[in-house]
Amino acid sequence: LGYERRTVNEQYVALVPPEVEAGRPPLLFQKVPEAKVVKNRVHLDFRSESMADEVARLVGLGATVLAERRLGDFAWTVLADPEGNEFCVSGG
Repeated sequence: LGYERRTVNEQYVALVPPEVEAGRPPLLFQKVPEAKVVKNRVHLDFRSESMADEVARLVGLGATVLAERRLGDFAWTVLADPEGNEFCVSGG
C-alpha cells in the first residue's frame, strides 16, 4: 500500500500514507493487554477539524455517544455504531 510504519511509543504504532490523500487515512494500532478470546476486533479512530460537528453528524446518522475523554490537551469522544461497534473521534 505504500504506507510508512511509525512507532509512536511502546503501546502505539502508526501506518501513514506517503502523502495526505483523500481516501487514504493514516492507521493507528494499539497493543492491548487482553488476550484474544473472540474473532478480531477493529476499533477505528477518526480525526476531524471540528470534533463537535462530526460527533453531531454521526449521532444524526445513528451513532451513540459512550464517553468523552481527555488526556492533557488531547480530547476525543467514544461512540458506538448502531450494532455496538465502538470508534472514536478526535479534534484536528
